[in-house]
Amino acid sequence: MSILFSRQCEYAIQGVLYLALKPEGEMTSIKELTKRLDIPYHFLGKILQRLAAKGLLMSLKGPTGGFALTKRAKDITLFDIVEAVDGSAFTKNCVLGFPECSGKNPCAVHNTWGRMRDEIYEMLVSKNISDMAKEMKKPEYRVAG
Repeated sequence: MSILFSRQCEYAIQGVLYLALKPEGEMTSIKELTKRLDIPYHFLGKILQRLAAKGLLMSLKGPTGGFALTKRAKDITLFDIVEAVDGSAFTKNCVLGFPECSGKNPCAVHNTWGRMRDEIYEMLVSKNISDMAKEMKKPEYRVAG
C-alpha cells in the first residue's frame, strides 16, 4: 500500500491505466481486468462503479459489456482519479492530523509538508493517463491484440 493513497485508489489508478491502453470506446470486462491486474473481482467492481458514477468510466452490463473511459486518456489526470476515490483533502490537511495547523499555528512539519504537498499536487495534475499508460513497463499492461 502506498503512503498517500488508499488501496482503493491504487487499484483505481491501475484499472484506469489498463483501460487507457485499449482502443477508444472498447469495453473491457471486469474478468479481464481482475485477471490481468490481479485485483479481487468484487473489490475492483465496486471501485470501477464508483469511477463510473464520478463520470470517469462508462459501464455496460451483459456479455459484450464492461468498462471503458468516458473521455480520451490524455484528458484524464492522475488527480482526477485520486479525487474521485480518495478526495482532495490531502491538498489542505495537516499531514499529522492537527485540525488547527496553519501558517499562523504550524505543526512541527508544516512547512516541509506544505512544499511536498504542493509538489505532489503538481505531479498529479500534470500527469495524464495516456502518457502514464504508454510509460508503463509492467507485463500486465501489455494489451493483447
